[in-house]
Amino acid sequence: MRTSRGWWWLSGVVVGALGLATSYLVAGLLRVRESPAVAVAEGVIDLTPGPIAKWAIETFQDNDKTVLLIGMFVILTGVFAALGRVARTRWWYSVGGYIALGVVAFIAVWAKPGFTGVEVVPVLVGFVTWLIGLAVMAEWLRRWELVEASDDEATDPTHSRRGFFLAAGAVGGIALASGLLGKLAGNQRGAVEKDRRLLRVDQATKPVVPRGVKVEVDGVSPWQTSAEDFYLIDTAILKPAIRLKDWELRIHGMVERDLTLTYDDLVAREITEDWITLNCVSNPVGGSLVGNAWWSGVRLAGILAEAKPLEGANAVLQTSEDGWTCGTPLAALMDDRSAMLAVYMNGEPLTVEHGFPVRTIVPGLYGYVSACKWVVDMEVTSFDDIEAYWTGKGWSEEGPVKIASRIEVPDSGADVPVGTLVCAGTAWKQHTGIAGVEVSLDGGAWTPATIGRVPSDDTWVQWRAELEVGEGDHDLRVRAIGKDGDVQTGVERDVLPDGATGWHEIDFSAS
Repeated sequence: MRTSRGWWWLSGVVVGALGLATSYLVAGLLRVRESPAVAVAEGVIDLTPGPIAKWAIETFQDNDKTVLLIGMFVILTGVFAALGRVARTRWWYSVGGYIALGVVAFIAVWAKPGFTGVEVVPVLVGFVTWLIGLAVMAEWLRRWELVEASDDEATDPTHSRRGFFLAAGAVGGIALASGLLGKLAGNQRGAVEKDRRLLRVDQATKPVVPRGVKVEVDGVSPWQTSAEDFYLIDTAILKPAIRLKDWELRIHGMVERDLTLTYDDLVAREITEDWITLNCVSNPVGGSLVGNAWWSGVRLAGILAEAKPLEGANAVLQTSEDGWTCGTPLAALMDDRSAMLAVYMNGEPLTVEHGFPVRTIVPGLYGYVSACKWVVDMEVTSFDDIEAYWTGKGWSEEGPVKIASRIEVPDSGADVPVGTLVCAGTAWKQHTGIAGVEVSLDGGAWTPATIGRVPSDDTWVQWRAELEVGEGDHDLRVRAIGKDGDVQTGVERDVLPDGATGWHEIDFSAS
């Protein structure tokens, strides 16, 4: 009997995978974006406290959701294995475990915005599959154990062992096939990519990097950030795949006139284009969660003016197709800045990861209060009446960008020659602009740097400076000065609740 006992663990894992795969298949067939497993993963993200979410973003950056999925895989594998082992002697304990998992999955899909009831079907199918699969596997394992325990020399344990392996292989094969079919059935991404390839917005143009913006120092970030290199921060495990024909934006709430725009309605309007730098509130001092691109879209000021916000309205609650929300100051969407519903990035249709088909861009605000990807709803409202996703986790309400700068050349810890040191980097304070950048060597006087000429106050600037360095270890720090006279503070503050402050500082050696 001992020889088959360990296979109960394996049976639990195989049956668990089968239930997940069949639920994924049914979700694909029903065009449900979040299969139960995805809904649970996104629910975990939604319930994560702000400080932990901040730590995850700082630690893993673009890989935070990958780490979460790996963690869930490890935990579920352990749970399924334990349920298989328990089924050997306490069948109803295993059933209770599957019921608990089913309840968690049901709560996760029920809590998603736009719940209609059809999302429950994949949960039920997965649960029933678990019970049937475990019954099949347990039957073969019990036969194996009975044969092994028998004193009858005519019985052949090999036959029962082979039967179990055939059952396990069949269940595993069904699980694999269900997973692949589910991916094919629910793959709207292919149709969306075809929409992207065929899309032409005649007014959108290819970017031409302006003259004078570069300081021509190797190692400095490109002034234009490609879509592939642009940072990605969102809460979606599975990125929304929205066909152009299906996209609509509803504008409602404290307005005289509700508006509903289709994609054709939107791009038929005048297209505005601008270089705009975006940065994440979770970007630490000297961090990489910042990028600059050429955005093409329709200004929100005119659209909201048509809706005619009512007196007392001071916010717009934006909602993404995946349910994520942000609260944006109404004034920032209706003033002279290029706040827009963007459809193109760097002269190409938005990628799915960056919000295709439409996302919001608002210069001068951190992304958590403005940059809504896959935007489908805008409710004109009051900050007193709403709580958006990140503000509910401890971040501040309005999120204006703070002045920042970083050193990119030389690298921290570098060994450089004695003599003239060329140092360089970037600085930004969107919708205010950078008037100057200064560097300080070994705590000495601040030395002005040369900055590039930029086309607007909504982009970052590149800077460079030359310093004489002697042999030995050194430290270098940088600060920026805004066009409003704001001098970047050296006081160090964390990213929570409204963005990090402090001077970026590096160490290097000269020899």
